[in-house]
Amino acid sequence: MTPELPSLALRGTTLRFAGNPFDMPPQDALLTDTDGLVVIESGRITAIGSYADLARDLPPDMPVTDHRGCLIGPGFIDAHVHYPQFGVIASYGEQLLSWLERYVFPEERRFVDRVYAGQIAESFLDSLLDHGTTTAAVYCTVHPESVEAFFTASQKRNTRMIAGKVLMDRNAPDYLRDTAQSGYDESRRLIDTWHGTGRQLYAVTPRFAPTSTEEQLNLAGALLDTAPGLFMQTHLLETVQEARWVEALFPHRSGYLDVYDRAGLVRPRSIFGHAVYVTEQDLTRCSHAGCTLAHCPTSNAFLGSGAFRLFDALRPDRRVAVALGTDIGGGNSLSMLRVMNDAYTAAQSHGTSLHPVQSYWLATAGAAQALGLAPQIGQLEPGAEADICVLNPMATPLMAQRAERAETVPDLLFALSMLGDDRAIEATYVMGRRHNPPSR
Repeated sequence: MTPELPSLALRGTTLRFAGNPFDMPPQDALLTDTDGLVVIESGRITAIGSYADLARDLPPDMPVTDHRGCLIGPGFIDAHVHYPQFGVIASYGEQLLSWLERYVFPEERRFVDRVYAGQIAESFLDSLLDHGTTTAAVYCTVHPESVEAFFTASQKRNTRMIAGKVLMDRNAPDYLRDTAQSGYDESRRLIDTWHGTGRQLYAVTPRFAPTSTEEQLNLAGALLDTAPGLFMQTHLLETVQEARWVEALFPHRSGYLDVYDRAGLVRPRSIFGHAVYVTEQDLTRCSHAGCTLAHCPTSNAFLGSGAFRLFDALRPDRRVAVALGTDIGGGNSLSMLRVMNDAYTAAQSHGTSLHPVQSYWLATAGAAQALGLAPQIGQLEPGAEADICVLNPMATPLMAQRAERAETVPDLLFALSMLGDDRAIEATYVMGRRHNPPSR
């Protein structure tokens, strides 16, 4: 039973988007009110404006939480993350394929144990909220138990999450393989149980092309037609070595994306992680299909995979939807502020500059649009679910001395993305309810 949703108001510097900062001057795309008020009733935003205009009409018994000095914005959205890798985060010294074999696959074996999976899911979700992330597209393991554990923990927190059982019927240890048919059957049961239950959403999740047969990929495409609003998530062109492996396994296909396309997996609500080595043909196809690329710069830097061409993907004549992701185990942080930092660096490596309002958009409203979840989340607007992240630019002495020199809110956002981490998260609200982190 979902507890009664709260009603309250939040006072501070509010952040809203007037439009897409990739389509207009970024500084004009962000609307700020240095003494703003967000009014929340029964877990949803009902009004936003200046404190002076709205405070007089508040019900006399409505509590007002004072966050003056902080930035009040939408909760972060992580478009690509593996919760079973929470325990092996920051593991040393490997590139993608050897790293999977050495660290990730042995850890994922443990998720057949429902109790263990539940413990990790609880810790992972609390850590997401500690970092201001209120929605994520999450990979579980091949075990249905891992999915049950994750959605159970998410339902308890009332978070809007996207997740699914990994499909993997070849090129993986015996203890992590399903079959094409068992993967379909188990996924179908999980879809029936969890998709649309509360705020939970299901993603059909083939891990990546090398670990699925064509039969399994085709059945994954069939799964997407079994219920409305399903997501699909997988990996695409993360490394050169991986791309060559796909060419050898699928010599009759014209490219990595074509492997998925022939199986019916390139469509709206499909999320392709990394996409570092996408071609012009790939980007054109993704644009036409309405799918999303999850840019994971922290992971790409950690594993030495390369740097995604963000501004090429966002070229106006055939724009592809892009959101940001932490990936975690392949990276080393659940902080979307850290990802914004690394997205800036990745863009710089291609001779382009990512404005702080643009990176904030990719982590919030832009991500919600890319995932087809606007206007429910990603914006502070009346009617939206009150998933909110409050950022404190004075959280550490270093941040405080930098913040004192900031002349604009975008400059503050840039400083937060360069210097911030979970210490900069003053508060996280899920449907208006404040997350109380476990004692650190």
